[in-house]
Amino acid sequence: MKTAETARTAKRILIVDDHPLICRGLAQVIDQEGDLRVCGDAGDINDAMKKIESLAPDLVVVDISLKSSSGIDLIKAVRARNPRLPAIVYSMHDESVYAERALRAGANGYVMKDRPAEVLISAIRKVLDGNKFFSDEVISRILGRIAEEPPGNAGDPIARLTDRELEVFQLMGRELKTAQIAKKLNISVKTVEAHREHIRKKLDIENSHELARRAREWVTSSPRPPSPIGEGGA
Repeated sequence: MKTAETARTAKRILIVDDHPLICRGLAQVIDQEGDLRVCGDAGDINDAMKKIESLAPDLVVVDISLKSSSGIDLIKAVRARNPRLPAIVYSMHDESVYAERALRAGANGYVMKDRPAEVLISAIRKVLDGNKFFSDEVISRILGRIAEEPPGNAGDPIARLTDRELEVFQLMGRELKTAQIAKKLNISVKTVEAHREHIRKKLDIENSHELARRAREWVTSSPRPPSPIGEGGA
């Protein structure tokens, strides 16, 4: 239980996730720790940036998928405006695809939502101490690629996609139409079409029908979202 003194000195955590159940579950888990407390939550980039200014958190926990954009974009925005504010990605999205992108954007750690809650708490403390938190598998893969793979991510076609192209590819896999993708990402239909064409060429796909099929297969093969923390006695 927090005393008045520990509550005053506890590190302040902002949660950025567009699922209210996740936010509530995370708050319950984090607030049990004497040295940590949740100071607020947000569901999109604009709200998150406002909360960062008004609440002055010590660390931000960010999901990859947000209402109007991505956590990667938020991390880039945070890094540009508050370069000393650490951020941890906490997401259902496979770290083998997104962890390095998050690291390049400026994230200090990456935790999958299917990991036990203690892993996130450990990651938060480690990052607050000035370190980074990534799984051994991610670190080994990054180091291995630096040592062995040729330039340009030649060994992994998906890795050739930019962050925005990967977002478009994922939404295509969820069978959203071009206009729906444009609305979701707050970009024009023409821009979505341009991204689709770039994706097709980078993945060496002949036509749009094959592109849609590949996107569906890729999304289907990705891990499914786990139950929110806090449900079922987490």
